[in-house]
Amino acid sequence: MTNSPKHLSMVQVLACGAAIVTLSMGIRHGFGLWLQPITQAQNWTRETFAFAIAIQNLSWGVFGIFAGMLADRFGAFRVLILGSLLYGAGLAGMALASTPLTFTLTAGVLLGAAQAGTTYAVVYGVIGRQIDPARRSWAMGVAAAAGSFGQFLMVPVEGWLILNFGWQQALLVLSLMVLMIIPLAFGLREPGFGSGATPARREQSIGQALGEAFKYPSFQMLMAGYFVCGFQVVFIGVHMPSYLKDNGLSPQVASYALALIGLFNVFGTYAAGALGQKIAKKNILAFIYLARAIAISLFLLVPLSPASVYVFSSVMGLLWLSTVPPTNATVAQIFGVAHLSMLGGFVFFSHQIGSFMGVWLGGYLYDKTGSYDIVWYIAIALGIAAALINLPVKEAAIVRSMPRGTVTP
Repeated sequence: MTNSPKHLSMVQVLACGAAIVTLSMGIRHGFGLWLQPITQAQNWTRETFAFAIAIQNLSWGVFGIFAGMLADRFGAFRVLILGSLLYGAGLAGMALASTPLTFTLTAGVLLGAAQAGTTYAVVYGVIGRQIDPARRSWAMGVAAAAGSFGQFLMVPVEGWLILNFGWQQALLVLSLMVLMIIPLAFGLREPGFGSGATPARREQSIGQALGEAFKYPSFQMLMAGYFVCGFQVVFIGVHMPSYLKDNGLSPQVASYALALIGLFNVFGTYAAGALGQKIAKKNILAFIYLARAIAISLFLLVPLSPASVYVFSSVMGLLWLSTVPPTNATVAQIFGVAHLSMLGGFVFFSHQIGSFMGVWLGGYLYDKTGSYDIVWYIAIALGIAAALINLPVKEAAIVRSMPRGTVTP
């Protein structure tokens, strides 16, 4: 039996990986549409809902590390199957939860674990192992663009389901829809990870790989930048629908705004991945973070109207998940692909800490001040800081001394 790592075709990897990310990311991007229906029906504060989603993002980050380790060791297929089942259970539990605690456990912890096993870190590990380095950044851009298309596709669908079936039935429908990930996972079943197969030998153990990464300044800079990415996008994604309604705009404007973010992010993420093959990825990242800060500033300065919301959403869409391909491609370029899902999981954990802070702080400060203004200002300042942090990143492959012996983690 050949031990060649490249048995899956690029078309198969991208088609199945993109479809999985479309479902998983598409469903989660619409969670902001449930904020007002659920809080009004359950008589909860916005902070209660925001805290559960904040826990979801933190849970996603924590479980993402272990999902990455498992995917690197046993293959993405098994992780995707488990993640899909958890996703369905979490959505059903979110619909049936009757107390803040059960809502936090289902919408928060369970869905966070589910997303860890069905999104970028796991799928990008397959891309890193199966696709030639010369096309890796581009391929990651395609997968990220699929997640954006999922947002464009699923947010209006979720809005329609809520409008026509009510928020509870809408969640139950989605809990069945997400199980479509299971048959798609078969397309990412990599040779060498099956029962009885021996994984490829690696020059580093898990501990060695982690020690090397966390001592490397560029890895720390990428993690810091990703913290800002999480803070900005999750705050906007969850709280902008309520921000717009508070200012007299209809819920349809919010649905269209989130859909526009998804539509334009298809182009933004693809472009970022393609450009990452040609120019320094650190410069792409610095530009994205600075452009976000400028876009938010202008959005707050101009009079709020449906037109200004749509322009802002389109611009933010171009910048939304466009950090994902260059960040993950840089990690692969520096450290190699043997532990890519795990290292990507740690970088993403930083993103999710930022997500936790953005979504929770939005709800907390709104309940305290009656306004989102302070959080908008924090998002601007963080964007400028992230742009500066990414500029010194060194993208060249790390030079390792030859180990005394290879290890099989």
